[in-house]
Amino acid sequence: MTCLFNCLNIDAMHKSEAIRLFGSQTRLADSLGLGRSAVSQWPDELHQRQADQVMGAALRLGLLDSGHQSKGIGMQKIRKAVFPVAGMGTRFLPATKASPKEMMSIVDKPLIQYAVEEALAAGITEMIFITGRNKRSIEDHFDKAYELESELAAKNKQKLLDIVQGILPKGVTCVYIRQPEALGLGHAVLCARPAVGDEPFAVILADDLIDGRSSELKLMVNLFDDTHCSVLGVEEVPKEDTGSYGIVEVAESQGGRLKINSIVEKPKPEEAPSNLAVVGRYVLTPRIFHHLQSVQPGKGGEIQLTDGIFALMQEQHVLAHTLKGTRYDCGSKFGFLKATYELGLKHPEVGAEFAAYVRDRAAEGGKKAGQ
Repeated sequence: MTCLFNCLNIDAMHKSEAIRLFGSQTRLADSLGLGRSAVSQWPDELHQRQADQVMGAALRLGLLDSGHQSKGIGMQKIRKAVFPVAGMGTRFLPATKASPKEMMSIVDKPLIQYAVEEALAAGITEMIFITGRNKRSIEDHFDKAYELESELAAKNKQKLLDIVQGILPKGVTCVYIRQPEALGLGHAVLCARPAVGDEPFAVILADDLIDGRSSELKLMVNLFDDTHCSVLGVEEVPKEDTGSYGIVEVAESQGGRLKINSIVEKPKPEEAPSNLAVVGRYVLTPRIFHHLQSVQPGKGGEIQLTDGIFALMQEQHVLAHTLKGTRYDCGSKFGFLKATYELGLKHPEVGAEFAAYVRDRAAEGGKKAGQ
């Protein structure tokens, strides 16, 4: 088996070589979560996406050791992240009447910057923003501010200058695509297709701010690198809240990984297959675009990403990653306040002073209650 692999050129893998690697076309199809007829329709020289699927499944099943990746065998890496930021933010009116919800700040940093920083920590180098009207301030935030930087330099305010210039590191590019109509998350992701192309990619919802010791997306990218399966970030939610999320049912598979067996968009609590909710982080194979083009629009003409993922699951394995960090639903006022409080306590500049203020206020409240 190793000899066969060493003879393969991943940039020109042939279907016959893939079948020999797995032993039969049936086993190859089963390992990829595809029907045998689907594999039979593959071209003799596989596309990059198909070769990536074969390599990922072979690694996952132990047909190859993971060291092959470090030897330059070219499975596609996650280089691009999509940020759907075209929403109107009506839950925060009037604050969002003229300013994007994603530019609302937790202490001194806007939500969208937290999301971009998480992507940067995962090795993402191309940020794709799906925007709408009144979103120009997002573009301005990640653009160079010549006047501001010149003024800070002239006044020798180097610390502030470093902060401004460090918002987006060199070598990272931003792409902005206008979503002409608000037709759902699935439609927003589909709008990114011209920029994503035939590559796996990440999707980050800035509303879901995740605070942890490491980038949550990085953990998901690592899982993708090991398996080359799409990965959804999930966490348990109260049963009564299932109607606000896409809910998945999972089963433990090889290596302790969680394979998603079903996904339902916003089910009633009594109809939910579990209380495991999909929360704002996705790593997807480009095949998702094919399914998003084909799914039927739902209520309000919206294309649901959940429907596209359900269709994708009929062809490919989709895995779940249980969040390790703490998620704050900053799409709600209460979640936004919780994030402000918790991250305020951790802030290197004002954290200690803020903690003292909170203690003093709590003490004052205790005295009043005892009177």
